[in-house]
Amino acid sequence: MIKRCLLDARNNAKKGVIVVTNPVTSWTPSKEIFLKNGFQLADKDPFHFELLVYQLEQSSSLPFFPADWDERISKFDDLIILCSFQCPYVDIAAENINTAAAKLGIPVKIIDFKNREELMTISPTPYGVFSVVYKKKLITFHRLTVHSAMKRLNAIM
Repeated sequence: MIKRCLLDARNNAKKGVIVVTNPVTSWTPSKEIFLKNGFQLADKDPFHFELLVYQLEQSSSLPFFPADWDERISKFDDLIILCSFQCPYVDIAAENINTAAAKLGIPVKIIDFKNREELMTISPTPYGVFSVVYKKKLITFHRLTVHSAMKRLNAIM
């Protein structure tokens, strides 16, 4: 599949292919398979996300993550679910947060990314599919059980 992706990028005159991994989660691909296929580490962020790149065209600069994660997170005091419904598990993940918040009496707001611009300027992590922020703290960027969500929210309340 990786070789097919690289071939497709070449055939469409792309400059390269990038992938985001995270070694502390089990739901992102392992970076090792990409490193074995010629990708190189281009950047890391504070949440353990790693940006890997396969350059099809040599460049003096590599792609990079934004550096304003803390600033983005600090804009959210309410309990906010930020999501892009690209994954069937987002509904379940959001429902678990909603259920936990309801049990704790915390109102929830949802920001559903409608376009790339919103995602690129608002998302509090490189994983723009799902994030939860409360009182200027990142709660999660992956699905939690209701119990785990309640625990994390209680720790901040």
